Amino acid sequence: MGKSAIIVGGGHNGLVCACYLARAGWQVTVLERRSIVGGAAVTETFHPGFKNSTASYTVSLLDPQVIKDLHLREHGLKMVTRPCNNLLPLPNGDFLALNADANFNREQISKFSSHDAAQLANYNNDIGAIAPIVKSLMASIPPKVINGGLNDIFASIAVARKFIQLEARHKRLIMKLFTVSAAEFLDYYFESDPLKAVFGFDAIVGHFDSPYSPGSAYVLLHHLLGEVNGEVGAWGHAIGGMGAITTAMAEEATSLGVKIQLESGVASLKTKANRVTELITQNDMTLSADLIVANVNPRMLFLDLLSADSVPADIREHFEGYKCQSGTFRMNVALDELPQFTCKPTQAMLAAGIIMAPTLDYMDRAYRDAKQTGWSKQPIVEMLIPSLLDPNLAPQGKHVASLFCQQFDPKLRSEWDTHRQSAIDAILNTVESFAPGFKSLIVGQQAHSPWDLEQKFGLVGGDIFHGRLSLEQLFSARPMLGMGQYRTHLDNLYMCGAGTHPGGGVSGLPGQNAARAIIGGRAFAKLQVS
Repeated sequence: MGKSAIIVGGGHNGLVCACYLARAGWQVTVLERRSIVGGAAVTETFHPGFKNSTASYTVSLLDPQVIKDLHLREHGLKMVTRPCNNLLPLPNGDFLALNADANFNREQISKFSSHDAAQLANYNNDIGAIAPIVKSLMASIPPKVINGGLNDIFASIAVARKFIQLEARHKRLIMKLFTVSAAEFLDYYFESDPLKAVFGFDAIVGHFDSPYSPGSAYVLLHHLLGEVNGEVGAWGHAIGGMGAITTAMAEEATSLGVKIQLESGVASLKTKANRVTELITQNDMTLSADLIVANVNPRMLFLDLLSADSVPADIREHFEGYKCQSGTFRMNVALDELPQFTCKPTQAMLAAGIIMAPTLDYMDRAYRDAKQTGWSKQPIVEMLIPSLLDPNLAPQGKHVASLFCQQFDPKLRSEWDTHRQSAIDAILNTVESFAPGFKSLIVGQQAHSPWDLEQKFGLVGGDIFHGRLSLEQLFSARPMLGMGQYRTHLDNLYMCGAGTHPGGGVSGLPGQNAARAIIGGRAFAKLQVS
């Protein structure tokens, strides 16, 4: 009989890790607290006849190797690219739209700056030069900086070699991306506010901070590293919503013999002699396995699931200060018909990510307002209308819209029960200012404050990344120096969630990397599809 493993949390990274372990001969059980598998990547009916992705809402970062290895397409996963990537409506009735067509983009940008239209190719070339290096690092186990061994030395040399291969200007660019603000980085290339707003939006997605804050440029880069159906940098939609991804993963896991137990949240982990010996579920079941893999926020793991006496003081102190803050308020709305924007975009443009935040200064004010009063009175809103690409999400002639909204202070926690409606009003008023009559089209809605996201999905602080993507919480330091290799201080306790390298987004890479760390590099390589 093979070794046994229990995955705590049935989100997409846990399912990815489970599949690889099962393929390597492990007996794997996935414990999921909710009645539906998938974590934050799920599709649910939120109003009669209307369904949508409840939390995560768009696809790009899902790793192509994970798609292959888990046979996701064979399990029915179909992804389509957006015909237009971004639409930025402006208060004066103008707009900026960007898609995969370089000529179209130059024409659009030329409306605001001929300089920026000419600079776009340089920007894309620079990002394109460093993206493969960063992507290869994302799909690898970081070297251990503290008490590392020979393998860590070799891994560090491999990282250095990738860096050495770059031109000098691209080495300097990487240093900038990890240290400067998104605003400063974009100022290096562009002069027009609309273009900087479109690109700068990626720097504050899931990031409770200002685009003028040092380090925010890396968050921008993090969102530029994906692809859909082989189209690099594209954003798309999973037919059936994000739950289609995790449903396909669960089908692969089940076919490999993985047991998925729903409504089986873990209440605590019991330890003895530097090992986890028992898991106590929230319905008082006691389970045990040779290996435990936690697909939960690291802060939750070390401060809530493990007892204080099983966590050394320095580790506990670290996770007490671990930054989890997303500033996200997530809404789904059922619409009687398509909204009409003042800027009069084409229907193809309406299938884009519609960014209602016309300048970086607007985004900065939204953050500062939230810090001072709890939420922005003029929030940042990205709207997607996925029913334009996937009509089965809504009744014929009707539509659903995803509203990804920022900034809303997660520190309010349960106070959001009191302020939720005020936040909703601010969000809908913002949309109304760009699309008059929008509120009159709403026939149903679903709203999740940062507190709701924490309670429902385990996103501590509403943090969609399970930890801020800042320099002290990246690569070998994610979630802590000495634990960047998916291992904890306990011999049989590993981590595989978004709080580990390379961070958040529906990529599957933390789950894949964790499995590689458990199985071993050479043995793991034999499990992959060429």
